Amino acid sequence: MNMEDSQFSPASPQRRFNTRLGLILFAFYSLLYLGFVLISALATDMMEITVVAGLNLAIVYGFGLIFAAFVLAMAYGLLCKTETTPPSQEDVQ
Repeated sequence: MNMEDSQFSPASPQRRFNTRLGLILFAFYSLLYLGFVLISALATDMMEITVVAGLNLAIVYGFGLIFAAFVLAMAYGLLCKTETTPPSQEDVQ
């Protein structure tokens, strides 16, 4: 399949699902990150509050963002649907 074919062929249901899922997970992570940025910019003293084991909110929230990105990436990998199109003649050779 070359570039011209992919531009004019409609997206498969699997590809549409995967795209929608990716955008939803991206929007969710963006909201988490927006919360971190807003707290950092507008309530800097709040980031200094000790939350767990002597760690402040900035550290805990930052590691939480890293963990959330990992979990969302794993969820995307598990929930994505594979395309069920038969292989083309070029793929077989």
